[in-house]
Amino acid sequence: MSAYVPFNRPHATAAEFDYMRAAIANGHLAGGGPFARRCEEWLEREIGAERALLTHSGTAALELAAILAELEPGDEVVMPSFSFVSTANAFALRGAVPVFADISPDTLNLDPEQVEAAIGPRTRAIVPVHYAGVGADLDQIGAIARRHDVLMIEDAAHALPASRAGVPLGGSGAFAALSFHETKNLTCGEGGALLVNDPALVERAERAHDKGTDRAAFFRGEVTAYSWTALGSSFAPSELEAAFLWAHLERAQAITSERLGIWERYHERFEALEAEGFARRPVVPADCSHNAHIYYLLLPEPAQRDPLLEQLERRGVNAVFHYVPLHSSPAGRRLGRSVGELSVTDRTAASLVRLPLWCGMQEQQVEQVVDAVEETLMGGRSPATAT
Repeated sequence: MSAYVPFNRPHATAAEFDYMRAAIANGHLAGGGPFARRCEEWLEREIGAERALLTHSGTAALELAAILAELEPGDEVVMPSFSFVSTANAFALRGAVPVFADISPDTLNLDPEQVEAAIGPRTRAIVPVHYAGVGADLDQIGAIARRHDVLMIEDAAHALPASRAGVPLGGSGAFAALSFHETKNLTCGEGGALLVNDPALVERAERAHDKGTDRAAFFRGEVTAYSWTALGSSFAPSELEAAFLWAHLERAQAITSERLGIWERYHERFEALEAEGFARRPVVPADCSHNAHIYYLLLPEPAQRDPLLEQLERRGVNAVFHYVPLHSSPAGRRLGRSVGELSVTDRTAASLVRLPLWCGMQEQQVEQVVDAVEETLMGGRSPATAT
């Protein structure tokens, strides 16, 4: 019997321990140490952000963005329902109302036409999510945000390093949130970052990030003592986490290249499956450079999903579904509202299957996954007899 193929296996570069030992030797284990600044400078350079601030999670980065958006109870934030709970939770914590809009059937990203329909007098922000590391249509969504004078905040948890139309994802919104959770391409177990792209917002972001104080200004010699000046919280990760993360950021190109190789092998092998109508492969627009964060298949009928997952598990392959749509979740129904029927979201959530993809996957493991999918879906039937 073939060995078990897990859905995810966190990557290690072999440099993590050396960097963590160096952090210990430096005598600085709290946030804001040399490794943290090294990571932040890398993000600023690679994405073109005015300022990057490491956080202890991607959720924390979104919560920091919500503070900086200065939302008031009853304000509205437009976002896809097909997203992780943090996308909505961060803004609901500030008293804002998540307004759920449908996604495009091709990329599974926020549909600009649905965004336009969701804008109202209390809209204060739009939050596109770059699903699977494929860029949302920021040209259209950004134009809508500018036309209505609202913030665009990118949920770029899946998106490092990726780009659209030559622009790094995370570099277009007033703010962008990154995640370094163990399921992400570049990781430190838990972790994230807030990218600040508007120079006018940097000082306020630094203060909110550092418990609402002007300590950063104090360390720069701009004030003689630091004090509480605004709302904020403790968002920084420890220096040990930053040291671990640095081992991944410095090898980001190699990690991404390896993941893309696995993604492309899946994509090539499933071409016939798609042509025969058994499943649909991911769609990547021509102007997108993605990062192979997720490889998924969309099944023709939602009723096929759970049996497929069960059969794959029996064959030693740990495939999984993804989000329960936020608009149909208990908290989403209570705290948010929907625009339109969200039919694409509902069908996508019920029929999407994510396949194992991680650095270190061997060719035989990829083949095991492909064979298990083909055997289960096709089952010896010809396209003419398939339903």
